Amino acid sequence: MKPNRRKFLSKAVAYSGFAAGVPLNSAKLRKASDPTSHDPNGASAYSEREDQTNELGAQPTRADRKFVDVHVHITQPWNERGELTARNLLRWMDVHDIGQAWVLPLISPEAWYYPITTEFVLEETRPFRDRLIPFCVVDPRTDVFGGFKHFVDLLGRYKNAGARGFGEHKWGGAIDDPRNIELLKACGETGLPVLFHLDNDRNKDVPGLPGLERLLKAAPETTLIGHGPGWWASICGAATQRDLGGYPRGQVAKNGALDRLLGDYPNLYADLSAGSGHNAIRRDLDFGREFMIRNADKIMFGTDYLADKQAVNQFELFDELKLPVDVQQKIFRDNAHAIIDDE
Repeated sequence: MKPNRRKFLSKAVAYSGFAAGVPLNSAKLRKASDPTSHDPNGASAYSEREDQTNELGAQPTRADRKFVDVHVHITQPWNERGELTARNLLRWMDVHDIGQAWVLPLISPEAWYYPITTEFVLEETRPFRDRLIPFCVVDPRTDVFGGFKHFVDLLGRYKNAGARGFGEHKWGGAIDDPRNIELLKACGETGLPVLFHLDNDRNKDVPGLPGLERLLKAAPETTLIGHGPGWWASICGAATQRDLGGYPRGQVAKNGALDRLLGDYPNLYADLSAGSGHNAIRRDLDFGREFMIRNADKIMFGTDYLADKQAVNQFELFDELKLPVDVQQKIFRDNAHAIIDDE
């Protein structure tokens, strides 16, 4: 058997428990989450990962770092983009002065090439929780056992296992679908901030984002963090339906939905990651800079880093913008810490 296939099969077995119906409070998951658990030979299940952590060497404390990255993924070697391990992610973070990162699973059929499960993210981040903050995610179509009550129970189990937030939420339905509203209200009940992707295929909406506003009104206790082409195209007051599915160019018209919604709803924030975030600011630098200063309390630095040696344009963009120091501090770190205080 080729090494890559052997690795594929071993990981497929290791992370198939939840999909096969193993409950979250099973002995298997407790063992995976318990740093004191031991294998049959008496070796600590945690010791190998501690050794891996130590191999990273002495590093500056996270408090000394410039950034908190609110949007990264760790992946498996199951497509042409290859594998991004937690250790390689940490090395990349060290190079770019990132103290902490929010690690997001992807489980909806519309989200990724294959499911990156919550269980996988919880396990892979377990030795590095001072710097890698695991999130969980549930698809609204999972509602088969009682809606809101079922979601609160399931999310509570993930939170007890270490999840600190919810996302990346990329389901293939309307953002104001009743099932989605129930799920995201349950996130608020459980105390999990939600990072969602919006475009013409996931969390779908129309220009002006009236569906998102209905969700905001229905779930005022839920912290919502917007991301994706449809979200960032809405920086422009002249955004079209086609724009919500891509990376529109040209001057930004005033009175976009983002300015209004970020100003009107205290529970709404923006994730500047990926090509969509970069494009929204880059397409009209003067407007983009003023937008960021105007909404400095609501915008958070993110990259959407998900592949080894991936190019990330956000660093160069911020060098060029030369934002005021107090604005940089809010966007680079403080806003993220206000949502998930892990200092």
